[in-house]
Amino acid sequence: MIPQLVDFHVQLSATPRGARLGRVLAVEQLRSWGLPLEVPSQIIAELASNAVTHGRVPGRDFRLALTVTPDALLIEVTDPRGDRIPQIHDAGRGLVLVEALAGRWGVREGPSPCKVVWAEVLLATAPWGAAIRRA
Repeated sequence: MIPQLVDFHVQLSATPRGARLGRVLAVEQLRSWGLPLEVPSQIIAELASNAVTHGRVPGRDFRLALTVTPDALLIEVTDPRGDRIPQIHDAGRGLVLVEALAGRWGVREGPSPCKVVWAEVLLATAPWGAAIRRA
């Protein structure tokens, strides 16, 4: 297992405003770590939006977490709807975009009744490990 270098997590309201705030906070964190922004921000925006749209339970928040290892950025969004497992549909473009941009992605069971939708963005090996600063 690759040792964890840095991580960031935030709990947000399950509203469109919470999804936008999550993306903004995550992008600023990635910037402070010196990591690429474009691809991760698109994935974060989609997963946060899905948590608010499809994983929302009134009165329950969702959680956004970023973990950086020497090789990858792991993006995880936890929502309280473990009974709704996301799938790629022709009608929606969101997970198609995530699949195209991420090295890999998936869904796993979270603490009951939650699920975690995750995506991994592969990072260039040499410069990132040295550039990352602890938050």
